[in-house]
Amino acid sequence: MPTDDPTSLPDVLAGPLLRRSGTERLVLWLVGTRALPLELVLMPADGGERRRYVLDESQCRCLPVGRHAVVHLLDVTLATPLPEDVRIDYDLVIRDAPDGERSIADWAPHLCYEDAALPGFVIASRIGQLLHGSCRKPHHPGGDGLVRADEWLGERVTEAGERPAWLLMTGDQIYADDVAGPMLAAIHALIARLGLYDEALEGGEVKDSPELYASAKGFYARETLLPDVYSSEALRERFFGGVRKPVFTTAHAHNHLITFAEMLAMYLLVWSPVPWRLITPAMPSLDANYRKQYEDEAVVIEEFVAGLPAAARVMANVPTLMIFDDHDVTDDWNLTAAWEETAYGHPFSRRIIGNALLAYLLCQGVGNDPDRLAEPVEALAGLLDDAATLREDGQPYASASGGWLDAEAQDGVIADLMRFEGWEVVVPGTPKLVMLDTRTRRWRSEVRRHRPSGLMDWEALCDLQQELLGEPSVLIVSPAPMFGVKLIETVQKLFALAGKPLLVDAENWMAHRGAASVMLNIFRHSRTPGNYVILSGDVHYSFVYDIKVRHREQGPTLWQITSSGLKNTFPDTLLDWFDRLNRWLYAPRSPLNRLTKRRDLRIRPRDPDRAKAGERLWNGAGIGLVRLDDQGRPQEVRQLDARGFDVRFPPRAER
Repeated sequence: MPTDDPTSLPDVLAGPLLRRSGTERLVLWLVGTRALPLELVLMPADGGERRRYVLDESQCRCLPVGRHAVVHLLDVTLATPLPEDVRIDYDLVIRDAPDGERSIADWAPHLCYEDAALPGFVIASRIGQLLHGSCRKPHHPGGDGLVRADEWLGERVTEAGERPAWLLMTGDQIYADDVAGPMLAAIHALIARLGLYDEALEGGEVKDSPELYASAKGFYARETLLPDVYSSEALRERFFGGVRKPVFTTAHAHNHLITFAEMLAMYLLVWSPVPWRLITPAMPSLDANYRKQYEDEAVVIEEFVAGLPAAARVMANVPTLMIFDDHDVTDDWNLTAAWEETAYGHPFSRRIIGNALLAYLLCQGVGNDPDRLAEPVEALAGLLDDAATLREDGQPYASASGGWLDAEAQDGVIADLMRFEGWEVVVPGTPKLVMLDTRTRRWRSEVRRHRPSGLMDWEALCDLQQELLGEPSVLIVSPAPMFGVKLIETVQKLFALAGKPLLVDAENWMAHRGAASVMLNIFRHSRTPGNYVILSGDVHYSFVYDIKVRHREQGPTLWQITSSGLKNTFPDTLLDWFDRLNRWLYAPRSPLNRLTKRRDLRIRPRDPDRAKAGERLWNGAGIGLVRLDDQGRPQEVRQLDARGFDVRFPPRAER
């Protein structure tokens, strides 16, 4: 299919995604095949006046990422506040369509629910309920939690009081480090179809992105292209029978995304059905073993693509906030000080990590807080605007290329972004919502560089404490559970003590003594007596803990609510054993609890109502639903299982 023919392309490739939204400001994200003249129309269901906003450059920032791909960052300030707790339908009208003005109902009918002519949202006066989930791996066999969320929301689309205040994506929105062969083929086809920008690559076997895409090692062998520096411990280490473990994930780096264009294409393909209609990916030349794997993965990817209209519909109808975890960039990201020294010390690995962070900024981060991220977005915009159309030697690139990113400028933008502090998100309200950056502001061990780093350093934890002081209730999003399954944490600790933390992803809040101590002291502080709901993902199973601080009559009440994954699960047999052993060894009255850092806490697990007797961990893809009372306490906790049923986590008194 010719890439130079824009007439065969749709105007919009992905979106709109409804991002941070309030009564006086709306933030949306979409990607078009060109810079689109847009008009935002808002229609409150309470009979309020219909509002129309022709969006100028100050309200709609267009960032080209290829010849036929432009990211639109919509940020609209409203002089007259929107009503709360009322459904508000909205439209994005394309004003210069050849056949006249075109509505969302024309160019993205899949975003509208059956009983609604347009997508819509509700600005909640308080957070009465929310959806949350993490870990959405396209080629994991099984259902998609966002599809289940769409089914649930479709039954309540006209009931403003039943709509969730937020959809919270708590990490691993994409898997940049664990990619199926058919997905990588689709990524390359989309890069060519849209002419996404090319880039030079320093320090690897391939010198630039076209050479990477054409490489015989480009499929199921990318780990051989990754840097290997023995003097800095190789970026690979041996484990279990001589299998090599690259710094970029455990055993799944075979198709690790590398270029900025690959990262962007991945976002388009996991958030929208439209790009899939533009491409016909072909199986690359593979040996027999990989052909079978490719064919098996293709079946799962086909099922994933079938659910994309539903997933896109949820994100167009519910305000959505997102925070990164490791797989959004790479597995083991910043796990130890030694890992950081190795990964950032090589230009190729630094570029891979940097490209993932650039894509996160553009596709996820900026929608959380445009003001806070204005400076890094401006730097990225400069890089994209200056993308050349010729190779450095002055010769035209292949027709598929939409431009050439300046290598020096790209490295400069990445270097600044890696020093940036401000990824966390704070949303005032009832209750206040705080999303934590547990990846870039780590408490590194300078003495034992191979020991796991703390998930947040002392300064970041002090910032968290300031957000909590004096608040009657706070929702805290921590991608990894603050209070996890103790037996699993103990196993991770044993591997860390043996110098092998990378083998078991030994990153939990208790893995670093300093970070754990400060975090626990925050909740023991006399000025943090409120209700704190901690929402987490990461672990690929779901559970709920009720937590009280011992020896404090007016101490805080905490709830650890973990929902994982959206499209991922834990190995069944292994989780059953962990669950059983954890119940025996670390039951609420077990004396072993006195030997842990959590000894000043009383932690009581809730049993999922569909589990076998005594089981406390739920292993099933889906999405979490939490209802809160007026004091910010969880009234009801559910896992909307992707298989079509609900799992409740009732309090012990109710059971």
